[in-house]
Amino acid sequence: MSLTLHFHPLASFCWKPLIAFYENGTPFRPVIVDLGDEQSRAAFLKVSPTGKMPALRDDARDRTVLESTIVIEYLAAYYPGPVELVPADIDLAIKVRQADRFYDFYVQEPMQKIVGDRLRPKDKTDPFGVEEARAQLRNSYAIVEQEMQSKTWAVGETFTMADCSASPALFYANKVEPFGDKFPAVKRYHDRLLARPTFARVIEEAQPYFKLFPYNNG
Repeated sequence: MSLTLHFHPLASFCWKPLIAFYENGTPFRPVIVDLGDEQSRAAFLKVSPTGKMPALRDDARDRTVLESTIVIEYLAAYYPGPVELVPADIDLAIKVRQADRFYDFYVQEPMQKIVGDRLRPKDKTDPFGVEEARAQLRNSYAIVEQEMQSKTWAVGETFTMADCSASPALFYANKVEPFGDKFPAVKRYHDRLLARPTFARVIEEAQPYFKLFPYNNG
């Protein structure tokens, strides 16, 4: 098998390429990385010197591809399937990439700030930074609320890379800063993502690891 994906089932950025793989039924060999295990960590650092996941290794083309968005772009370019996650139309592709960046930078990042703070020692937490992150999430929800008033998916009526990005971003963000009743369009979009079979599969595979997520630590 040419493609090997190094990832962790709980990591939100790893969910993006997993959804992409499943959408097109692209065969790959999964390698779960445990950074807490010395042997697993050492092996992974040979693939990804930064220690960041996910990392895709393509033995057939002798390429290593890092960063979740670039992995999906790579699959679209060299291992395309029936679901066009990165549109061939340039203008539409730009919209998809812009939405992908939005969910990564303005939903995923503040969500991870809150989660990361919960994992810090009590005397090393950053309450001000967490409140800034919560404000950023609420602002992002307001933007999505307007965007999703008349759309099924992130850029229209077709599921794309942007939805691969939105899926983990909104799933985890809702855990740390719930949508509540103020953002009904966000909730409807989130529910559609949850009902997508590929995303449902990713969540199911992550179930054994959810006990590691800091739900109630602050």
